[in-house]
Amino acid sequence: MFGITCGRCATLPLSGAHVCLYEDGTIVTEEFFPTLPDNCELVLLSRDQTWSGVVCDIGRLLNTDRHTDGLIEAAKGLISDEKSFKRRKVLTDLLQNLEDRSDLESREEDEDWFTGVDVRFKTKSAYMKYNCESRIRGYMKEVDNATNGIQKAKVKAEFLKTSKCLGEMLKNDKYNGKYFDRTEKESGRLCTKEGWFTCQGSFEQKLCHSLHSINPYGSRESRIVFSTWNLDHRWILPVPGVVKTAANQTCFLFPLFCRIEKKRTIIPALLEALQTRKTTDINLNYFYQMLFTRENLKLVHIVCHKKGVHNLTCDTKKMFRTSKNARKAKGDTKGKKKRLT
Repeated sequence: MFGITCGRCATLPLSGAHVCLYEDGTIVTEEFFPTLPDNCELVLLSRDQTWSGVVCDIGRLLNTDRHTDGLIEAAKGLISDEKSFKRRKVLTDLLQNLEDRSDLESREEDEDWFTGVDVRFKTKSAYMKYNCESRIRGYMKEVDNATNGIQKAKVKAEFLKTSKCLGEMLKNDKYNGKYFDRTEKESGRLCTKEGWFTCQGSFEQKLCHSLHSINPYGSRESRIVFSTWNLDHRWILPVPGVVKTAANQTCFLFPLFCRIEKKRTIIPALLEALQTRKTTDINLNYFYQMLFTRENLKLVHIVCHKKGVHNLTCDTKKMFRTSKNARKAKGDTKGKKKRLT
């Protein structure tokens, strides 16, 4: 530790030096100096230095690994003595992040993370990929189960064809397990390369105002908690509110938010389309995107998972094949992977 003693600010020997309060970074002026209490903590800064109070210390703490072990032990000790629930919560969250082992990947490196995980999974990324695949497979199962309520044999036969085509498309895309796999390219995954996921907010929001985030790669507890997050069918679309004035002019007032929901919108729309059309008339790419891709999927914290009444229907202009997307489908078949439409 280094320090300097003076009777007043003017006696500071350094050119351009200034003093501020350690607590909040308030600049200590000549007039303010005599009013300071005894044993007040001050920070001496050079001309170009700044101090934002304890926030600076917190920032330095979060950006260094030098004293991690000591911080963990200190946090454990404080938790055992702390009576304030709020402070215990902060310390517990800090401890959980300090003990983060997200940099470890294999079962041999982090056996605790794999507790309860099938032995066939050797890496965290492999399991997380499977976890996402399982969720997407569940959506496909809901599509298949919809056949049970179809009474007309002809419609049921067409729906089975459609369901089979969607299943093949999903299989070709490996059930989009890449969304949870941190080893995938950035454009394909929903997380950072370290494994951090951020809540995308409830269906009426563009962003999560609570800033929910989690790294299921960090610990077994985080992996389990992540299972409560929803990969939900919510599509946010800013729709302007419209009103007619006395002069019969259209005015756009404010944005509304809409969503396309799986059970109550997408699957029923597909069933309705097949009442009078064949599978070959359906734009399967559109329904595939709405059911199984990020086009209509949002990753949300359980608190942000709201099941409100839906207010958006499928786009009838995109539900059926046109000459344009028919040509596109024909072009797609020339590639290595056949794309069903």
